[in-house]
Amino acid sequence: MTPRSLYRLVAFAEVVTWTLLITGLVLRATTGWALGVTIGGGIHGFVFLAYAATALLVGIDRRWHPGAVFLAVAAAVIPYATIVAEVVLDRRGMLAGDWRRKPDAAGDRTPLDGLVRWFVDRPVLLIAVAAVALVGIFAALLLAGPPGGR
Repeated sequence: MTPRSLYRLVAFAEVVTWTLLITGLVLRATTGWALGVTIGGGIHGFVFLAYAATALLVGIDRRWHPGAVFLAVAAAVIPYATIVAEVVLDRRGMLAGDWRRKPDAAGDRTPLDGLVRWFVDRPVLLIAVAAVALVGIFAALLLAGPPGGR
């Protein structure tokens, strides 16, 4: 899987979860069924975190400017904007190429470059560490409570 295909997959997943959340909100407003928001919101929250992690991983690997990483993550806050972000990044060539598995002519610019390369060479470990981190962050956010309080 290339950086482009991973980013595209998670950006699409973010769109699907926005649809689930919005459907849940409409059902709650029209029928009073609040469980739809709980389910859609939980799924959306987890996929949002996965999208943010993916944007960070791809942004470091592709050597995006920090502002581009911020804008990619911020796109997840606006419903369906991750698809727009993916199209713009792809058209600008910012998703092109395979994962950097070795230092290129420019070398590692930051310690994060080397760390990302190390993890990219160990995809099973990368997925395991990312999953544990995402579950931990998600659990902490659940303990903190829903946005806007109860």
